[in-house]
Amino acid sequence: QVQLVESGGGLVQAGGSLRLSCATSGGAFSSYAMGWFRQAPGKEREFVAAISWNGDSTNYADSVKGRFTISRDNAKNTVYLQMNSLKPEDTAVYYCAKNRRSRWYTFGKPVEYDYWGQGTQVTVSS
Repeated sequence: QVQLVESGGGLVQAGGSLRLSCATSGGAFSSYAMGWFRQAPGKEREFVAAISWNGDSTNYADSVKGRFTISRDNAKNTVYLQMNSLKPEDTAVYYCAKNRRSRWYTFGKPVEYDYWGQGTQVTVSS
């Protein structure tokens, strides 16, 4: 059974930084692209960032480009999201997700992912 567990969320002031981690187990982590999504109250879940199975390709939502960095450590079965210059509008529950297709890189749509973590809350105060 594939499991994804996020950590690293919290309360931070605007302009601050947080690093989210997503530890995975039960699957061939190094064969799958991974993504980060977020969902704010009353809003739909939205794409934040994605990384290919070998880390060669990354993609970001326009709203976080230049501020967030996605990375992965296949030896540790973990994907990270470094978030800098945080803004109040970044406040949301952040989820990591595993792409449903091995050695295939698609991103952006929740339907492209088959396993999700439970989420970690990020709150940015102004």
